[in-house]
Amino acid sequence: MIAADQEARVLRLYHTEKWRVHTIARQLGLHHTTVQRVLARAGIAVGSQRRWPSKVDPYVTFIQATLAEYPSLTAARLYEMVRQRGYAGRPDHFRHLVALYRPRRPAEAYLRLRTLPGEQGQVDWASFGTLQTGAACRPLLGFVMVLSWSRQIFLRFFLNARMENFLRGHQAAFLAWQGCPRVLLYDNLKSAVLERRGDAARLHPTLLALATHYGFEPRPVAVARGNEKGRVERAIQYVRQAFFAGRSISDLDSLNAEAAQWCDGLAAERRCPEDRTLSVAEAFAQERQALLPPPPTEFATDERLPVQVGKTPYARFDGNDYSVPHTRTRRTLVVVADPHTVRVLDGAELVATHPRSYSRGEQIEDPEHIAALVAAKRQASQHRGLDRLQRAVPRTQQLLTVLAQRGEKLGTATAALLRLLDLYGAAELDRATAEALDKDSPHPQTVRLILERNRQGQPPSLPLSLPDDARHLRDLVVRPHDLGSYDTLIEESDDDDDTNR
Repeated sequence: MIAADQEARVLRLYHTEKWRVHTIARQLGLHHTTVQRVLARAGIAVGSQRRWPSKVDPYVTFIQATLAEYPSLTAARLYEMVRQRGYAGRPDHFRHLVALYRPRRPAEAYLRLRTLPGEQGQVDWASFGTLQTGAACRPLLGFVMVLSWSRQIFLRFFLNARMENFLRGHQAAFLAWQGCPRVLLYDNLKSAVLERRGDAARLHPTLLALATHYGFEPRPVAVARGNEKGRVERAIQYVRQAFFAGRSISDLDSLNAEAAQWCDGLAAERRCPEDRTLSVAEAFAQERQALLPPPPTEFATDERLPVQVGKTPYARFDGNDYSVPHTRTRRTLVVVADPHTVRVLDGAELVATHPRSYSRGEQIEDPEHIAALVAAKRQASQHRGLDRLQRAVPRTQQLLTVLAQRGEKLGTATAALLRLLDLYGAAELDRATAEALDKDSPHPQTVRLILERNRQGQPPSLPLSLPDDARHLRDLVVRPHDLGSYDTLIEESDDDDDTNR
């Protein structure tokens, strides 16, 4: 289509200036077929003009016959077929020629669909970009449900389109409207239609359970029949233009609060298409009386996911780690989550409750879980050799710290010091360790040489062999007693003897 003034110029140049079709097309920047079409509408026969031969002329009959048999055959495939038969023209020009010869289908007419109040609603998801939540960039999706008669809109935003959020959207809409329509129409959503063969569709069993609970009929629309659910598609377009465009988003809860206020405010003030004398709010007040009443109990919409807890006491859910008691490691637990809370169950027992995080890579911890783990690890480490050595001879901690700074193997050094502790005792090992540190030679070999030097002239100490069933005796720490107390006892005994005399 060209503008009316452009069409007038074409007719003036043809009638007044006597320009030819191709001259008019070239000077006005139009295609020659456009000029011919304008002249034909004016009743001017232009077929008698000279037509230059085209490379496609020998193949026109073949093109028309092929398109008559295969009307939807692409121009690219048809070009390859003609090129194999000797056509030497360009593909872009050929594509234009095919459009001229392709048979036209008559445009399909649609009846305006009318419904009764409370009879039908339409449901769909809509993408609204992404939302940054902590370290995660999550998709922002809008759940839209609209009543077909009053055009009342329900809008709720979620961070994914999983089945749980699909169910929560229905439940929130029914709660806001205090009822539900008798029929809900769905497109080919994965949450609604699992499989389709022609007009036969297999619905998702969870959606069927929801429909049974609330008493409505889930009905999928036909493929490529947007007119059957045009109300929700127009509602989504209206949401984009009248609500979401230019809006700054702080967090998901604030966005949903603003959406609920908009649905009951500005969106409800527009005229109702079914009755222009009513606003959407007034029409919805009438339609609400025809909605199915909600059941006394709510449908379960919590997410349930079995998770394997490894060596560390954390359950991984939705990209984050939630702490559990350290006694629940190395087993399979069940995470039950709603939009705000994450609960961890061991069978029927609740073992942890956390606020839900929509970020990524976070560790959400209960301080009691961490405190219990630290206490348990300290109790268990009392039977380890390193802890035994440090409790018996605290000065060895300084020696091991220096060794670590020098890159020495701490395991070998600890084993050597434990052998010296068993052989020489805590007091001698403490003195030898202090001397080795003073000489700036912090090494178990130096400590051993000092101990052997101090023992010269004394009978060598013999290692004590313990039976296997008495391994716990190795963990006993015997602190040496100050021998000065024995001297005091001897002095007191001598004074008593002098008194008796």
